[in-house]
Amino acid sequence: MPDASAGPCYTRGPGDPAPAAMTDRRPLDELGERITEALRSSPAQDLEKNLRALLVAFFDRFDLVAREDFEVQKRLLERAQAKLAALEARLTELELRRPPTP
Repeated sequence: MPDASAGPCYTRGPGDPAPAAMTDRRPLDELGERITEALRSSPAQDLEKNLRALLVAFFDRFDLVAREDFEVQKRLLERAQAKLAALEARLTELELRRPPTP
């Protein structure tokens, strides 16, 4: 017997809009279907290669980057910010030493 305190059960129809808080499940469902298909149709030695290609394509679709690439870009940005701060300090120092124009 269903629990009455859980509230009404509602199944969306084909024309009903998805709730705003609900994420689009289609890409995840598609990924699951492709993995299942890869498991059924691939020999064991090709499984890892196929899954890796499938996951790379899936994550590329969402413009995701690898953690390693992110960390490299983060370090480059930190160095650029440090150089900029040093150049700004040097410019301020040079401006203070310059005699005022008449």
